Amino acid sequence: MALLLRFVLLCGVADFTRSLSITTPEQMIEKAKGETAYLPCKFTLSPEDQGPLDIEWLLSPADNQKVDQVIILYSGDKIYDDYYQDLKGRVHFTSNDLKSGDASINVTNLRLSDIGTYQCKVKKAPGVGNKKIQLTVLVKPSGIRCYVDGSEEIGNDFKLKCEPKEGSLPLQYEWQKLSNSQKTPPSWSTDMTSPVISIKNASTEYSGTYSCTVTNRVGSDQCQLRLNVVPPSNRAGTIAGAVVGILLALVLIGLIVFCCRKKRREEKYEKEVHHDIREDVPPPKSRTSTARSYIGSNHSSLGSMSPSNMEGYSKTQYNQVPSEDFERTPQSPTLPPAKFKYAYKTDDVTVV
Repeated sequence: MALLLRFVLLCGVADFTRSLSITTPEQMIEKAKGETAYLPCKFTLSPEDQGPLDIEWLLSPADNQKVDQVIILYSGDKIYDDYYQDLKGRVHFTSNDLKSGDASINVTNLRLSDIGTYQCKVKKAPGVGNKKIQLTVLVKPSGIRCYVDGSEEIGNDFKLKCEPKEGSLPLQYEWQKLSNSQKTPPSWSTDMTSPVISIKNASTEYSGTYSCTVTNRVGSDQCQLRLNVVPPSNRAGTIAGAVVGILLALVLIGLIVFCCRKKRREEKYEKEVHHDIREDVPPPKSRTSTARSYIGSNHSSLGSMSPSNMEGYSKTQYNQVPSEDFERTPQSPTLPPAKFKYAYKTDDVTVV
């Protein structure tokens, strides 16, 4: 509110005194992103203007939610250009002698955020003047991509497309055929200024090199494509080949799976057999070794016995057959006294 009141007062003083005046008319300037914008502001003084010279540039951003910002100031024979961080280092007075009547500025390396209304205010008491300049920053068309959308075969329908990666609207398109002496079909006349050319029932005469130029108010860019309309391919053969290839792949996969499973079963069987053989089970003793040990122990006992006990002992012991599981040392049995009525030979000794 205070700024508006100040503006009204300044305008009133300027109108009243009719001394200081800005000769540059209000205007609109369009520039491309990255370029430098020249914002003119030239003024004249009268003999009545004796006060100190003050020059102030303000920016009203395109975003209405932001307040006006002072971007550069000349006061007391000094320049102050660090008021607005977004434009710091990018805004400069064009003249080295501002008292000569030139308060113009340059804004370098333009950005989209620089869009807005710039106001030049000049004061040299009692004279005051101001002018506004509308700055628009546009983006040149760039990154143009040309391509064919569809199958380039005789009799087919497809499209030629031209797409810019970036570029400020409005955009204008222009298609041209660069190769061959053949002209473009008359049906294309309406599409030569659009981003898409629709081709119906294509023929070989459409083949060639095409260019697409995209233009806006601040620049242009171009791309090219090669269109080659060919006879239809053998789709049946292609499909059959694809089916055969898939079947062969399935058979190969089946064989691999079968071999893997077979190998796993064999490895599992070998592990089980190996595990059974290595079971820690003691082997059985043979009948011969058991009988020999049994008889040997009895012979040793027999030598210590009297002849009177031999008959009963022999009848008792040699009628018994030792078993395979017999592991304990046999004890000498208690034999009843008996008389030998026949001769018995054992270990080269004859007993009567």
